[in-house]
Amino acid sequence: MASDSDQEPKQLHVLLVVILQAHINPMLRFARCLASKRVHVTLAATETVRNHLRHRSNLFATATKDSMTEFQFFSDGLTAEFDRDKNAETFATLQAVSAENLSKLIRNFSTKKSKLSCIVFNPFAPWVADVAAEHGIPCALLWNQACAIFSINYRYYKNLLNPFELMECPGIPNLQVNDLPSTVLPSTPVHFRKLISDSARCAEKASWVLGNSFYELEREIIDSMECLVPIWPIGPLVSPFLQGKSEADDDSLDSAVHADVWEAEESCIEWLDKQTPCSVIYVSFGRVTVLSQKQIDNISTALKNSGRPFLWALKPPAEGSKRDSGELSCGFLEETKEKGIVVTWCSQEKVLMHKAVACFMTHGGWNSVLETVISGVPVIVYPEWTDQPTNAKLLSDVFKVGVRVRINGDEEDGVVSAEEVERCIEEVIDGPRAAEMKKRAMELKEAANKTLEVGGSSDQNINEFIKEISAKSL
Repeated sequence: MASDSDQEPKQLHVLLVVILQAHINPMLRFARCLASKRVHVTLAATETVRNHLRHRSNLFATATKDSMTEFQFFSDGLTAEFDRDKNAETFATLQAVSAENLSKLIRNFSTKKSKLSCIVFNPFAPWVADVAAEHGIPCALLWNQACAIFSINYRYYKNLLNPFELMECPGIPNLQVNDLPSTVLPSTPVHFRKLISDSARCAEKASWVLGNSFYELEREIIDSMECLVPIWPIGPLVSPFLQGKSEADDDSLDSAVHADVWEAEESCIEWLDKQTPCSVIYVSFGRVTVLSQKQIDNISTALKNSGRPFLWALKPPAEGSKRDSGELSCGFLEETKEKGIVVTWCSQEKVLMHKAVACFMTHGGWNSVLETVISGVPVIVYPEWTDQPTNAKLLSDVFKVGVRVRINGDEEDGVVSAEEVERCIEEVIDGPRAAEMKKRAMELKEAANKTLEVGGSSDQNINEFIKEISAKSL
């Protein structure tokens, strides 16, 4: 009989859990990282995600290029018609159903060959840590925002940070109330505050906290967490296209969902090709943000007054949305038709990597921040809520690659004036610090690419994570 040492080494099998469509991209990219290192990965998503992607077989084909990656699905107990984005409070109360159905899926991995070595989840599914414990499987929290947000949330949860006192948070100088994530403010709904405490609690239960960031970007912040809950940066988890790889390697959900739209708007890149290098203002506020009429009017006035070429991706509200959205005036479109273009969607990766782009006006969501950093593009940040104010603070005062709009207290609902938007455009493109911001942006771009290469800090952290999973699996 062969001894244990003669047997073939057991292959590691990691389960990645996703409960919302909006969070699948980082998980897909982490799955790809693990699979490239010969770790078998199962990505377990809710049936809602499957329903959304049922006509997007190209995404599954991209994500499962080899036998190392597979999809499994489980029900969260809600109907396909239930709007999870609009009903977060109700959605959160049904975690028991999700937990039981995920447990059933885990029990199906009963053979020795498919036994799970680790379960990875994100902060929006903190209950997964308890499911993992019930099955005796080590788990990891994949934090999909800035490490700074994890640091603030955890310190707030542990009463180490009080929003109403002078705040000191390592790595974030002169932290003010308007720099905090809105989720720690008293105005935050109860279910969101509970999510923060649950995510901090599950971080203590997890064997590892992995961050979608990189050490060189948030060095002091990451070091400061070592004595509390260590966080291992393994990012940036961005499209391979932003790392200089071919378009065929793009694994993002957005690319899959909008492939048909992009064909119709390929003219964006053709238009960019005709512009002077480092001249175009790119404007996009992400998938969720809906701009009011006043916001649209002020931004359009600033773009027109700047006299610079611009590309504005102005998304309409999602179908059935109750939020009122503003509209561009016909006068603006007519007056600027020789200077800029407005589209409902464009490939952000392609645009940010284009040599014609001078700066990016963004809401400051973390995915957009990472895409900006790895593209080497200076930013104008127009934050609204959740983690965006803190990300704006990081970009302007810590990373030093852009400017943050200043809200005039006289403006209703925190709307930024046209004059302020115009000021930011001038400052980031032609201001006294413009060259310094561009230089810093290019330095971070180089650092972001190096950290993902063999031997880079994030690559080393992924290798160490795999090594520790292997040790726990013995």
